[in-house]
Amino acid sequence: MNPVRVGVLLAPGFEEIEAITPIDLLHRGRVEVTVVGVSSLEVTGAHGITLLADALIGDVSWDDFDAVVAPGGMPGSKHLAASAEVQDVLVKMHRKKRVVAAICAAPALVLAPLGILDGRRAVCFPGLEDEAPGVTFLDQDTAVDGHVITGRGAGKSGLFALEILAVLKGRGIADEIGRRSLYL
Repeated sequence: MNPVRVGVLLAPGFEEIEAITPIDLLHRGRVEVTVVGVSSLEVTGAHGITLLADALIGDVSWDDFDAVVAPGGMPGSKHLAASAEVQDVLVKMHRKKRVVAAICAAPALVLAPLGILDGRRAVCFPGLEDEAPGVTFLDQDTAVDGHVITGRGAGKSGLFALEILAVLKGRGIADEIGRRSLYL
């Protein structure tokens, strides 16, 4: 059986909690996580924490991945949105119906302009809904609509990660990890 593989995109100014929490909880759920730097292997987040990526975006064969995660944060979300390579990865994963997950500002600023949220229910950081006219944003912590998963923001990173895990490995595994880590 092939391992479940997830790529987490890091652009300068990413929200650290929104990246680290999914990385950690997915690892706990026995998902193979690759941290992918958009512009460099050393990536500094919005609050000055630097993470070392496993690979650069151009060196990753996305055909081997089951999901891609776009953490939010500012200016990280703007950097993701401005990257042609990120746009290409997200659109290709979406067309293949692989899991595309984004949290905080990333649903409105990164996914919506690419059409990934067209006709879907989603959530984003409160106040950014106007950045994506035509998208139906819900007033809840997370939203799963088919293969697209969105989360509200940093404080909901654990629930967001558990939704990704539930879609990829099943609700039972996600709930077990959620209980063990005291999210549930």
